[in-house]
Amino acid sequence: MLAALVAVLAATLFTIPSAGATAPSTSGSGTGGAAVPHLNWGSCAAEGEGLEAFQCATAVVPLDYDRPKGKQIALALARLPASDPSRKIGSLFLNPGGPGGSGVDFLFGAGPFLYSDEVRARFDLVGFDPRGIIRSTPLLCFDSLDDAEAALAPMQFPVTREEERVWIRSDRTVARACAERGGPILNHMSTANVARDMDLLRRAVGDAKLTYAGYSYGSYLGTTYANLFPGKVRALVVDGVLDPVAWATGRGDQARTLPFSTRLKSAKGAYVTLQEFLRLCDAGGPNCAFSEGNPKRRFDRLARRLLREPAEFTDPTTGETFVVTYADLIGTTLGVLYDPASWPDWAVVLQALDEQTSPAAAAASMRALRARLGVAFQQEAYPNFVEGFPGVACSETHNPSNVGAWARAARAQDRQFPYFGRPWTWITSVCEPWPGWDDDHYDGPFTHATANRVLVVGNLFDPATPYHGAVTVDRLLPRSRLLTLAGWGHTSLFVSSCVDAYVSRYFLTSRVPPKGTVCQPDVVPFAQPAAAAQAQQATGSSAKAELIPPMLRRLLAD
Repeated sequence: MLAALVAVLAATLFTIPSAGATAPSTSGSGTGGAAVPHLNWGSCAAEGEGLEAFQCATAVVPLDYDRPKGKQIALALARLPASDPSRKIGSLFLNPGGPGGSGVDFLFGAGPFLYSDEVRARFDLVGFDPRGIIRSTPLLCFDSLDDAEAALAPMQFPVTREEERVWIRSDRTVARACAERGGPILNHMSTANVARDMDLLRRAVGDAKLTYAGYSYGSYLGTTYANLFPGKVRALVVDGVLDPVAWATGRGDQARTLPFSTRLKSAKGAYVTLQEFLRLCDAGGPNCAFSEGNPKRRFDRLARRLLREPAEFTDPTTGETFVVTYADLIGTTLGVLYDPASWPDWAVVLQALDEQTSPAAAAASMRALRARLGVAFQQEAYPNFVEGFPGVACSETHNPSNVGAWARAARAQDRQFPYFGRPWTWITSVCEPWPGWDDDHYDGPFTHATANRVLVVGNLFDPATPYHGAVTVDRLLPRSRLLTLAGWGHTSLFVSSCVDAYVSRYFLTSRVPPKGTVCQPDVVPFAQPAAAAQAQQATGSSAKAELIPPMLRRLLAD
């Protein structure tokens, strides 16, 4: 679910739902009379090789917090125990975003490298799969992942009017399957319910207040928790921050006219980040394989050429022939912009594509890039990538009631922010026919004063969550502090020791950085030879792949 920049939007608290939308429940924000789960922790060794250091457990929580004694569902958890339990402060809960991302897999991949040795010594790091997702009681609308993917449109995003029609038919196929087979979880997957689950999990591990880090969409979970349970915040970090008003309802009449993914201005973030990629490539000279001539002009020309006609390549070493389309170029570029450590590899691919004389190099480079991004990260038999994203996002966001609004918004956004308006708009068109709606979702306000300060981390050049989202949340939350990363890529994870140090200190002491603090990245893309830069960022690159939204991973898959 995937995936950036400086315009600050007015924080209007009075919003208008889309026509025909169900009004949110006013039944209360808390967990009511729900029982605190008992967690029986055991080894995670059965989950995969090398996971002996982790412990796994299952929590039982209500499907519907309006009926806490009614039907129950299961949540899958994993923890990396504190290395110095005699000095343990508590548990640090993690969410990698999506929606639809697995907190369990994120912990397995990133946990041993997160923050500082002292943080890992004094906290149990805890990841959980949110309700409806992967190992927790899942929303399953098909017999298998293969069947789910077969229902998707055979392109990365629609470009022509005919492709739009194919895409819309695919959306309706997925929505119809979920209406028929999704079951009760379909109407109970909102972020607010995940926040209620997390508060029960906080109590289950014995913490008086919550310590939490949420990345990308996980920032919306953190912001929602801070407003539903403001008195229970100990230390809460949101990084790669979504504008919560844009996500939930939009401002003014936006809910009737603009899809929520368009309201987030991710297309602007991606376009501005691409310009940075091309500028830094040009400045890097021989350190960037695509630097000869004018990289921006060359990219624009390549895109126009592929838009007119896809390019066919044959790998002479294998005889394999494959076609690169305009959508392939843009979709993969969007994924690459998430992780600056992958930029040198992508420059090699762009050079080969532009030359159109080195098919083996293009094929090998693209395969290497996809391996670095860790596309095939999940290990479950049926990871519900297809239905997990809309199961959350479409159950709580107010959107237009006619799919024509997506087509109009995509075209307008593509004119304003070339290349990325279409993918960032059409990625949510399944919300138009989506059959689920969670009456217990939360529309705001997002202005509650928390018991302790919230740390808001924003990256200036983020292709998925524009910097203005962090500025907006900092302005909305009365007790917050903004920490800025003057860097590139999605979130601050694994790119700035300066940010890591401030975040680690905050978790340990609840002390926020001085007002106006700006951190620099450890590596400037293309400022040094590719091999040296990639070696410096090698640890974080594979772990950061988990931040790519499940729906965007599909764009990068073979």
